[in-house]
Amino acid sequence: MLGVAYDGSGFHGFAPQPGQRTVGGELVRALSVLGVADAHLTCAGRTDAGVHARAQVVHVDVDEAVLEGLRGRRRGGGPDLLWLGRSLSDLCGPEIVVWRAGLAPEGFDARHSALARRYGYEISTGERPDPLERHAVWHVGGALDVAVLRLATDPVVGEHDFAAFCRRPPGRLAGPMVRVVHDAHWVVRGATRLAFEIEAGAFCHQMVRSVVGAVVAAGQGRLKPSDVVSLLRSGSRAGAPPLAPARGLCLVGVRYRDEHGGWWT
Repeated sequence: MLGVAYDGSGFHGFAPQPGQRTVGGELVRALSVLGVADAHLTCAGRTDAGVHARAQVVHVDVDEAVLEGLRGRRRGGGPDLLWLGRSLSDLCGPEIVVWRAGLAPEGFDARHSALARRYGYEISTGERPDPLERHAVWHVGGALDVAVLRLATDPVVGEHDFAAFCRRPPGRLAGPMVRVVHDAHWVVRGATRLAFEIEAGAFCHQMVRSVVGAVVAAGQGRLKPSDVVSLLRSGSRAGAPPLAPARGLCLVGVRYRDEHGGWWT
């Protein structure tokens, strides 16, 4: 199992796709260079194009004989897999870094064993955007009413049908999209910087960006906090504000049972 961080701005999401440069595709390529052919990756959260991660969790099934052969080519190869993380980082860096590598416990699955995922979203309200942050921060320009942001965020905590805040998967054109949000709040980082943090057992496609887009619209005075409640109850994306851009979003943590490492952050 691997702990992976990446700058997603140059990738077409995580999942390997023919003809597209993806984070998972780069990891598969690097594993192939190291002698692991046709690797199949499973990740905790399939991030979209332009979305970043500090704490993506990935598992890959590797034949024991192949793994022992790789160890044998590394000086002092032992039970830890630090060398594997370093080798993958060398092959995929600087945009992708593998900061943790180890053998997975019996029955571990990076996706299905996860108990919660946590995302962060960075926003700048300064007069001018910072070009050095253009891939990681949404510059909205102009002040946001933090009290209104918090009022508009409170209703999304708990178990709800988030159909109004999700892009439906192919083949599922109707029906509820129920998710349980454990926590959602805003952090003031300075005079012109805000961060949104949200944790849930699972997220549907584009859910965080949709929530941020609606709540920011309330903070700008374009919606009322009650409009966010109405949108949530409607079960429809009709009339919803545009999505927040992908560049401000980052997967910052994944929680497992203690025997699987607890919080990966």
